[in-house]
Amino acid sequence: MSHGTHSERLEYPVPELGAQRTKVRGQRSESVQSLLAAAGPAIAHVALLTGGGDKPYALGMAAALTSVRIYVDFIGSDDLNVRELLNDPLVNFLNLRGDQRPEASRMAKALRVLSYYVRLIRYAATARPKLFHILWNNKFQFFDRTFLMLYYRMLGKKITFTVHNVNAGKRDLNDSWFNRLSLKIQYNLSDHVFVHTNGMKQELISDFCIPEGKVSVIPFGINNTVPSTSLSSAEAKRQLGISGGDKTLLFFGNIASYKGLEYLIPAFAELSNKDRSYRLIIVGKPKGWDGYWKQIHQGIARSGIRDRVIQRIEYIPDEETELFFKAADVLILPYTHVFQSGVLFLGYGFGLPAIASDVGTLKEEIIEGQTGFVFKPQDSSDLASKVDEYFKSELFRDLETRRAEIKAYANGRYSWSKVAMITAATYSRLLASDF
Repeated sequence: MSHGTHSERLEYPVPELGAQRTKVRGQRSESVQSLLAAAGPAIAHVALLTGGGDKPYALGMAAALTSVRIYVDFIGSDDLNVRELLNDPLVNFLNLRGDQRPEASRMAKALRVLSYYVRLIRYAATARPKLFHILWNNKFQFFDRTFLMLYYRMLGKKITFTVHNVNAGKRDLNDSWFNRLSLKIQYNLSDHVFVHTNGMKQELISDFCIPEGKVSVIPFGINNTVPSTSLSSAEAKRQLGISGGDKTLLFFGNIASYKGLEYLIPAFAELSNKDRSYRLIIVGKPKGWDGYWKQIHQGIARSGIRDRVIQRIEYIPDEETELFFKAADVLILPYTHVFQSGVLFLGYGFGLPAIASDVGTLKEEIIEGQTGFVFKPQDSSDLASKVDEYFKSELFRDLETRRAEIKAYANGRYSWSKVAMITAATYSRLLASDF
């Protein structure tokens, strides 16, 4: 792969996801045993505890595991009750979380959380899988990190844990000794921990005294579950009221203080006050960060750019996601503190170049001039300069061709098949007697 001049093209590995996937489909009337017999023997049986986290990641992990003949008890909810899972003979979908609609009353939310924990505890007591793989914790972090972990260990379960943020409290500026203690308990009670970057691995080792051999680095699997139709970029722009010649920036994802919107707004104001063809799309929900978003919203008004900013401050379902990524010319990630971003890989899945701050490993994931650009963290002027450079580059001038190349590159580098191989090898070691 070349990291040379901007005019060079990427060399892409051939995507491997799904190459070994079972062909048996749509036979739910038969017993699980007969379906497994038709598909061939599974090499392991594990429980995948999704905890209500990232839907595309959870579905991608399930598909990756079954592609290497691992039988999965998938602990999900109504919003994860999808055809891909129901039709897979190697997936036993268990809807323990049920209805997760946000508009429910506080009482209803409290009851469903309590009901879920009761179901989960009952399931664990009788579950056939000897290995539990936790993708995310549930609502009550301390309970999950301590009592649930001890309970699983008392039942004789092996535990693997995929860590997406080593210490989110530190990232969100609300860390405490109590938070660090509960994290240390969970990490040490896990038999193996998966992370997405070497930086995360080093933080686990240095901050939580986790043995190096207990941690594996796996790619953040590319998001291949969000629907992508024949919708064109031109039509997507039209639907959002954006002219074909407008230079369109996209900020997408949960709105929080570490996302750095306070640096994007002045950068965009600097650009768009000189060139009125700039447009900014902000899509996301400030879950727990309403005060922060209020400040950003006021900043947009003070900057005099409100007419050039499209704001969708709400949760966006998967079916609507492509509209924004196809309307955009570039994805902006102005983060102040993060190791890795799932939004970057979502953008790559749509072939969208990215301009990201040099924090965590974002610089390692962007090939300058070919998949995007990198700017100095917390520097609005440098961000504005990189955006201007992007719209003058060959990457933008040849965007339609480059979109296809970026998508192919991402499908190869962040293939779920790589995730499956590393994960299955770990399962094999932990459950050697069962393989």
